Amino acid sequence: MWLVGMMGTGKTAAGRIAANRLGVAFADTDQLVEAAAGRSVAELWEAEGEAGFRERERVVVSDLGGFEGLIATGGGAVLDPANRAVMRQGTVVWLRASPPVLAKRVGLAPNRPLLSGASSPADSLARLLEERDGLYDTVANHVIDTDELDVERIARRIEELWSG
Repeated sequence: MWLVGMMGTGKTAAGRIAANRLGVAFADTDQLVEAAAGRSVAELWEAEGEAGFRERERVVVSDLGGFEGLIATGGGAVLDPANRAVMRQGTVVWLRASPPVLAKRVGLAPNRPLLSGASSPADSLARLLEERDGLYDTVANHVIDTDELDVERIARRIEELWSG
């Protein structure tokens, strides 16, 4: 099961909790990219730019096709048509949140390259969401609105979808 959505929606935190409680494997595409590269996402963006990072992400997503567990994707993984094709082979859950909520959750985190130098995280997040919203919608089988949910409640909703 693929978890997609913007940064700050709870993909990694809730996904890890749900996987643990369900007794299934958990993978995070950003962490796998970092492990393979030996560098953080922020360092990769600095050294290789978005294109270099996205190519590495494409390899990781492709390798996870058929993975039997929960997968937290990077927020922009849906930008790549090849990634969307791999994800559509399984179940995709869109964790959705509004820009003001996302801004509160992620703030000016230095490990978020797309927000570095942003004077207004909420405005930057709104622009990103506008670019990605339709892609999340086209790939998702299910949507969980996370604005009013804490990580535990998000995890429970993921577990319910997993258990069908």
